[in-house]
Amino acid sequence: MPVAEAIILTIITASIPLLLAALGELVAERSGVLNLGVEGMMIMGAVSGFAVSYSTGSPLLGLVAAMAAGAAMAALFGFLTLVLVANQVATGLALTLLGLGLSGLIGVPFAGVSGPRVANVHIPVLSDLPFFGPILFSQDPVVYLAIALVFGVSWFLFRTRAGLVLRAVGDNHASAHALGYSVIRVRFLAVLFGGACAGLGGAYLSIVYTAQWLENMTAGRGWIALALVVFATWLPMRLAIGGLLFGAVGILQLHAQAFGIGIPSQFLLSLPYLTTIVVLVIISRNQALMRSNTPACLGRSFVPDR
Repeated sequence: MPVAEAIILTIITASIPLLLAALGELVAERSGVLNLGVEGMMIMGAVSGFAVSYSTGSPLLGLVAAMAAGAAMAALFGFLTLVLVANQVATGLALTLLGLGLSGLIGVPFAGVSGPRVANVHIPVLSDLPFFGPILFSQDPVVYLAIALVFGVSWFLFRTRAGLVLRAVGDNHASAHALGYSVIRVRFLAVLFGGACAGLGGAYLSIVYTAQWLENMTAGRGWIALALVVFATWLPMRLAIGGLLFGAVGILQLHAQAFGIGIPSQFLLSLPYLTTIVVLVIISRNQALMRSNTPACLGRSFVPDR
């Protein structure tokens, strides 16, 4: 396989977990909910998906189980923050800690074993094309699902009445409530969608990317997904570009070591997080850009009788 083709393929596969988790978080934040528990939902999706996939021999069931696990964690977050009006930041951090600890406990029987892997799509003739065939027509189904979700979320947010309601709830929940919309229901559904996407992103790591379970295998990708939403200024199309960029930075260490570039491995491992910090600092300096798309009620609790 040519080097350029191999690099592009690894960038795509490295970006998919980030893109899925960030898409779900984007929808949740557009509704006005700041969920910092993305890392916890991803790792629970990874362990639950692998456990079901390994036990049943069906990667598809594993992916469905991962989405259910992520949604269950999100439902817990939604109940605490939307119904009991707990602090969103503190609850999100607690959700991440819960997910990391619980996944380690659940994953003990599955450590070090290999499970079934999702097969790549093969389209006759098209998949056999040089260079473009493997990149465009021979990916695994989750890659195509992620691409469809990008366009689907963009269409939903900016071309449908339900998307307009969701954005209205995120921008001014009091006015949306006054117009008769259920702020809690809209936000709860958005949080559940975010949890399902995060769970699917985690399952991509354990079922598609590596086909095995490793403790803490998300390795901070949930935090990068949170930064990616800000990087994209809450726009799905920019999110796709950012996902590829962050995915490229993440796999740079592998290719740099393969080419024998004399850069300390510790520095290469830290590159995704350094990039995250630099990007956030640069974007934060442009206040006009931040204000144009930032949901005005992001992180603010809503109580109907107030």
